[in-house]
Amino acid sequence: MIQYLNHSTINRQKWDDLIAAQGLIYAHSWYLDIVHPDWEALVLEDYAAVMPLTGGKKFSVSYLFQPFFAQQLGIISRQLLSPEQQTEFLLSIPQKYRFAEIRLNESNAFDNRIQGIEYHRNVVLEMNRDYDTIRANYHTNTKRNLAKAEGNGLKLVYETELSEIIDLFRANRGSTVKVWGDAEYTSLMRLNEAAMRGHHSFIVGVKHQETNELLCGGLFMMNSYRVIFLFSGCSERGKQLHAMTLMMDDVIKDFAGHPTTFDFEGSDDDNLARFYLGFGGEERPYPAYSFNRLPAVGKGILRLWKRLK
Repeated sequence: MIQYLNHSTINRQKWDDLIAAQGLIYAHSWYLDIVHPDWEALVLEDYAAVMPLTGGKKFSVSYLFQPFFAQQLGIISRQLLSPEQQTEFLLSIPQKYRFAEIRLNESNAFDNRIQGIEYHRNVVLEMNRDYDTIRANYHTNTKRNLAKAEGNGLKLVYETELSEIIDLFRANRGSTVKVWGDAEYTSLMRLNEAAMRGHHSFIVGVKHQETNELLCGGLFMMNSYRVIFLFSGCSERGKQLHAMTLMMDDVIKDFAGHPTTFDFEGSDDDNLARFYLGFGGEERPYPAYSFNRLPAVGKGILRLWKRLK
């Protein structure tokens, strides 16, 4: 039996025991508390399987949406569920939610009773090989850029503050990302603080040896199963000097030979995907789910929602 639980009735210990065994860090209760306070859930039996529900309300209408900094959520279970069982979770989403655009996870699959499924691209690299073997599988262009980076007078730094990387992002690519504001960057800072307390995050930066200028930096989340490239900033000079390639290679070197997955966290952007695949990664699709239970008169509201999100 699948139950719908509001936030206050969720057994957090049982929830986190399940998530820890499965490995999807975005779904830990502490993570959800930051990226989406008051999240709710669907729970099968005694926490044999769960699905976070991240809802909001606009114009008195409840809807589901994907929180920032949580690429994949969806159905998480101790044992692999059949497509029919996973479909039951989606069919159990309460009727109070009139609209949804959410992303599930790579282990989710559904039967033909469900419409509104589409797939997004993720890129991952399995790390259970030695570094030399992994590096040998880098694409030619990645090897070339890494050689350039190694000769460009760059240095890796591990004392970089996340605030510095956020500033770097906001001054460059972030200037075009209109959906992120101070509240989102504050949430990211809080997320890293919580993750560091549990040894679930680390930061790597790349500076120029002569000027000590920060050229790029990245925030990575990790647990026993997965290392996730969550957030980064890079200057134009950093791009020219291939600082990001050097940073990625360093993290891969550190985790090579471990039974873990390096998750590049994307991307549907062809250029980013090409960059990630250059490290020998593979595409791994994951599903998204959308529905619209609004009456015809609500379609204008739906368009307004998307502009306001």
